[in-house]
Amino acid sequence: MSIQHCDDVIARASRTESTTDALIASWSQAAEATSRVDAALYAQYDVKRGLRDISGKGVLAGLTQIGEVIASVADGDEFIPAPGQLIYRGIDITQLVEGFTSDGRLGFEETCYLLLFGNLPDEDELCLFEAMLGSYRVLPKSFVHDAILKMPGSDIMNVLARSVLALYSFDNRPDDISVSNVLRQCLQLIAAFPALTVYAYQAYLHHFANKSLVIHSPVPELSTAENILHMLRPDSSYSELEATVLDLALVLHAEHGGGNNSSFTVHVVSSSGTDTYSAVAAALGSLKGPRHGGANIKTVHMFEELKQQVHNWEDDLEIEQYLLRLLNKDAFDRSGLIYGVGHAVYSVSDPRALILKKYAEELAKEKGLEEEFRLHARVEEMAPEVINRKRKIYKGVCVNVDFYSGFVYKMLNIPQEMYTPLFAIGRIVGWCAHRIEEITSGGKITRPAYKSVAPRRDYIALGKR
Repeated sequence: MSIQHCDDVIARASRTESTTDALIASWSQAAEATSRVDAALYAQYDVKRGLRDISGKGVLAGLTQIGEVIASVADGDEFIPAPGQLIYRGIDITQLVEGFTSDGRLGFEETCYLLLFGNLPDEDELCLFEAMLGSYRVLPKSFVHDAILKMPGSDIMNVLARSVLALYSFDNRPDDISVSNVLRQCLQLIAAFPALTVYAYQAYLHHFANKSLVIHSPVPELSTAENILHMLRPDSSYSELEATVLDLALVLHAEHGGGNNSSFTVHVVSSSGTDTYSAVAAALGSLKGPRHGGANIKTVHMFEELKQQVHNWEDDLEIEQYLLRLLNKDAFDRSGLIYGVGHAVYSVSDPRALILKKYAEELAKEKGLEEEFRLHARVEEMAPEVINRKRKIYKGVCVNVDFYSGFVYKMLNIPQEMYTPLFAIGRIVGWCAHRIEEITSGGKITRPAYKSVAPRRDYIALGKR
């Protein structure tokens, strides 16, 4: 194939207005047609799509000591749905939350210590751990200006991932995957995530919305939750209840067993032997997806439409009619989903939702939003019943943590652009624990099998095609 031939083809395409967009549109149709696998073949070959069977039970791909999700109990040879449990290092999340809240303390840093090191810290250990995180909160000199403010982005998760990769260049031992060095990197990232996230949002606000740029330095003595509110708000003010509820949200998002998409991503990427920054950036890419970390935003938007279209928030029939319209793809985004309801594992209850609901009610009273809270509670009660009547399901349906987390963030005046990044600020702790576990116990690169179902064919010479 000569250079002249290619030049003639390109010139002809230009004359016929075969632009780049038109070519991509044409090629995308070909790519889509040759990429789609017949759905019937998954059943034929007994493929567990999404690494889960039809009941939602995950394929066992590894072992972990970090977190556990329990949603059923054994009954002879069968498993029956049960109230959900979330376990951190052998401790039920409900007990953990009751432990630090009964002392009137914030608990995220204590939870970090537990997930990373496997045991609850004593008073001295917790003091030292909090002090170390405090010392790591300040970002490298000129990093905020050069890596964030000079390169603002419209999506905070992308800026966060880019910032994590940029921190690689500031590390003297970025590729050392000894446990001690990885732990040091993890602690620095856990401490830096609040500032990276808030500064990315402030840059977005200044660049895309023409708002004043307000940058508050983190305060080493403040907790993670307190620092977020301090750096996010122009006047740095927040109430004790606001800090408590945000801290609780971070605790509830810190870990969810090794089988969630982003933590599994950390295991997969870490198994290749790559650096910590690459593994965390990959996890951020996973969490950004609306099927994983973005559901609470969808829930908030859905409720905004519900509040407009349901005129009497106390009328169960009117609420039910709206929920049916959602399921019939006749309301909101026409997806047929009631956002915040349903979970891949939990079927009777999500313990995170139960805990967050209690504090959402307290916060609603402080904010004068009791009526809106009651609307959420009413939908929580009605939605599973409506879904059960309307659809064939293989397990029960309950509200998940996203059902109340978006409402909580809204009451905290946290902008929606930061909802998923807040998830990441909590979940990076679990990611770091899983990375250390993979480095310590993995030993093999994760490499699942994919069966080819493409028909065999012969190569055809270029001139004969």
